[in-house]
Amino acid sequence: MDDEQPDVLTIGRLAHRTGLPVRTLRFWSDEGAVPPVARSAGGYRLYDAESVARVELVRTLRELGLGLDDVCRVLSGRTTVAEVADAHVTALDAQIRSLKVSRAVLSTVAKRGSTVEETTLMNRLARLSAAERKQIIDEFKEDVFGGLDDPRLRDRIRTYSIELPDDPTPEQVDAWIELAELVRDPGFRARLRTWTELNTPVPGQGHPPGASIWWARQIVQTVAEIRKGGGPPEGPAAAEVLSELFGDADRAAVLRSLEAGIEAGAEHYRRLVARVRGQDSSPDATEELEWLARALRAADQT
Repeated sequence: MDDEQPDVLTIGRLAHRTGLPVRTLRFWSDEGAVPPVARSAGGYRLYDAESVARVELVRTLRELGLGLDDVCRVLSGRTTVAEVADAHVTALDAQIRSLKVSRAVLSTVAKRGSTVEETTLMNRLARLSAAERKQIIDEFKEDVFGGLDDPRLRDRIRTYSIELPDDPTPEQVDAWIELAELVRDPGFRARLRTWTELNTPVPGQGHPPGASIWWARQIVQTVAEIRKGGGPPEGPAAAEVLSELFGDADRAAVLRSLEAGIEAGAEHYRRLVARVRGQDSSPDATEELEWLARALRAADQT
């Protein structure tokens, strides 16, 4: 039969020509992707040279991830390759984002040695919608900053947001999981509220003396230089630094603010927020702040 019709291919010859299994070609044929051009007298499928090109196109589209239904729609002219490709790009983007979230959760689970319950919680937190994440942050802001009588603070908090981008890195997802756990903790909220109240101006009074510590990196840098030189918090160099930094300010108030911030973990919170936002944050200053607190306690005892 093949000798009589040299341009006609049986499914076996088509498989040999394309390098695909007969089983695959038969399935594609049954689904309408590569229909036979004719049938032999015995009912066998027959194909031609155009069928070879059609098989190559189907194989290419399948390797790119298109389902056989989409392939058939393209081949029948009901849609174009470009239109289907655009839809698949959107679907792949969503799948990639989901895989990034899954990777971040699994990475966090591996690092923490998490239990099944903790893993479930982390996965749920990581997959919250943007609206659900915003609600968590809004509730946190209300508990920590709500009702404080400081117009500048109110304006700052009104525009304050912690948003995970649509296409976050694994590091951002990991930071969000940790941050979400932290800000949902009533104990953390209470400690941060105490610290915030100590740093919020009272109507008719000046700025609290301890508030500037947490926003002035030069204070941290000054302490870091002394620590690098081996200066102890109880030494004379520390006493000189306290005088330079705080002058005649109420050092007891400074110490209360400092201790409240350390207890609340304000530095850790600050760095988590920066990581979620994808920002470069300054180094963790907890050790410098603890050194400064020890220096203030030592000065108070002299």
